[in-house]
Amino acid sequence: MENKHERQRTGEVKKVAFYTLGCKLNFSETSTIARNFQDEGFERVDFEEVADIYVINTCSVTDNADKQFKQVVKKALKLNENAFVAAVGCYAQLKPEELAAVDGVDLVLGATEKFKITDYLNDLSKNQMGEVHSCEIEEADFYVGSYSIGDRTRAFLKVQDGCDYKCTYCTIPLARGISRSDALDNVLKNAYEISQQGIKEIVLTGVNIGDYGKGEFGNKKHEHTFLDLVKALDEVEGIERLRISSIEPNLLKNETIEFVAQSRTFVPHFHIPLQSGSNDILKKMKRRYLREVYVDRVNKIREVMPHACIGVDVIVGFPGETDEHFLETYHFLNELDISYLHVFTYSERDNTEAVLMDGVVPMNVRAKRSKMLRGLSVKKRRVFYESQIGTHRTVLFEGENKEGYIHGFTENYVKVKTPWNPELVNTLHEIQLTHIDEDGAVRMAFTNVTV
Repeated sequence: MENKHERQRTGEVKKVAFYTLGCKLNFSETSTIARNFQDEGFERVDFEEVADIYVINTCSVTDNADKQFKQVVKKALKLNENAFVAAVGCYAQLKPEELAAVDGVDLVLGATEKFKITDYLNDLSKNQMGEVHSCEIEEADFYVGSYSIGDRTRAFLKVQDGCDYKCTYCTIPLARGISRSDALDNVLKNAYEISQQGIKEIVLTGVNIGDYGKGEFGNKKHEHTFLDLVKALDEVEGIERLRISSIEPNLLKNETIEFVAQSRTFVPHFHIPLQSGSNDILKKMKRRYLREVYVDRVNKIREVMPHACIGVDVIVGFPGETDEHFLETYHFLNELDISYLHVFTYSERDNTEAVLMDGVVPMNVRAKRSKMLRGLSVKKRRVFYESQIGTHRTVLFEGENKEGYIHGFTENYVKVKTPWNPELVNTLHEIQLTHIDEDGAVRMAFTNVTV
């Protein structure tokens, strides 16, 4: 491939655009890949613009992953029919041949190759068939740190990758390999770099971040624990807020909860996957806890942070989930003091244990159960927001003008709105929550100028 200086000398700067499907971790990795391109002398442009290269970071978790991918490829080729199209990420690792066969795809890179993408761009002419470079997932045993800084108000900082759990519905270990972590020094360096860019909030991401500490090569010796990581990040100068994105209930220890409660920067917001409120189903899923552990986590958080926001992941329609099992989950969540739900409808995944299980739940039943839990989530969020009316909080405003309003989130994840004012973007303010608007966001009054 021509190097950066050669391209600059000839004045031919190639344009590259990125599209990310899936999770916060994917967003942080896309940002890192984009910076690699920029270091090589490419110009990054928006995905809606004409580019020479389109890179699509794929996801294997969302339903219709292949359909979504095809739509994004079409969109790219509509902008430039001669563009070079590359697929990277989880779906590219799991089903490389399938993606390579999609019309217009030129390159497919698996888990270990995606961070070296610029090494594969020797020739940008279109291929008859997508070229595949995909490792055996056992080879994905090294760690590549990354963070995203596309959004002025918050950054996603990757601290861990891969997973050693064998949940029966999940392909992530097949797509991302064994659990491995970034070195603590490197995480702190990245956090400091982010803080220097005027970003006020960092969200910690990974596949299983509570497992933080397993060495870079997945060795089982923990140099540091998740609690060590949290304590060290709390000391980084220039960061206003740190948020833990999602953590397994069995790995969220009391010491961590107690530390967050009195921490300088960590906010009182936890997102804890449950997946089912039925112990029978949790066992079939091979989750590493029972519902009683989950209740303990929620009670501990409420004891030390009564105002904390607690989000829950739940899967409906898992094989063998009877009406009784589902109602067990519904009542369990209804009685639990949580703030909102992320509801996932179970979908079959190749090469998982669950796909071979008996008791397949019909699609219409899955949809009905999903709708019931989404309704419960609306109710839970409303009750949580109502409990916060009259309290004094800190809000971080975001950058978008939505129908004449600017939105932001309090430290405990209450969504607030106030009339648009560009000067508020990416600033922190002390406020009082006053009432809930008809769209569900909370209205507020300023109690001082800025934090």
